[in-house]
Amino acid sequence: MAQWLDAQVLENHRWNPTLFSLRLKAPPFDFVAGQFVRLGLEGPDGRVQRAYSLVNSPSDPTLDFLVTAVPGGKLSPSLDNLQAGDSIQVSQPASGFFVLDEVPDGNSLWLLATGTGLGPYLSILGTESPWQRFQHIKLVHGVRFASDLAYRERLEQMQKDNPGRFQYLPVVTREKVAGALQGRLPDLLASGELENATNETLSHDCQMMLCGNPDMIRDGLKVLAEKGLQKNLRRQPGHVTVEQYW
Repeated sequence: MAQWLDAQVLENHRWNPTLFSLRLKAPPFDFVAGQFVRLGLEGPDGRVQRAYSLVNSPSDPTLDFLVTAVPGGKLSPSLDNLQAGDSIQVSQPASGFFVLDEVPDGNSLWLLATGTGLGPYLSILGTESPWQRFQHIKLVHGVRFASDLAYRERLEQMQKDNPGRFQYLPVVTREKVAGALQGRLPDLLASGELENATNETLSHDCQMMLCGNPDMIRDGLKVLAEKGLQKNLRRQPGHVTVEQYW
């Protein structure tokens, strides 16, 4: 049974009118990078709760969540209205298996995300594990508009700090943006454009993580299977580990 911690909002950072990062102060708890908790607010009919991935790494005491305000949603519009000093609840323990411990070894780690699916990757990259286990790391973030590229400056700085080891590739579908690819991630995988942009060919030396839109995951798995990369299962290790949002 879930337990609930009382937390306080430190910041509601606005990326654009519907995308925000909610940063909280809460009693410390253990979790593995890539896991999620539930955020809850009390309402007239009891607690309203939804699952959100932790963006912060386990060593960072400030909890960070990347949230899209969905019109008519049961919780996200209320989260959108929170300000510093407001109260909120966080569930315990953290859950989920979208963690590096579930990913086999390889030479390169590809982190593909759409929208708020970026969150768990930031948590993972804030730990030592990916840097110790993989020689090359590539993060591909697909969004509709440039304003949806949350944490872009942090990721660009990470690329500067890790030349030759880390690549950040923003991808935008609905407008042309300097320095970004354009198109759906499965299409860019199928055409080879992602491989060209990273100067690396997908092979059995790669491990892929896909997180976000279920259509991206479905189509991405199909394309990767055609390239010989199969879904990773505990009973049968493969090359593609997924986390589907909504």
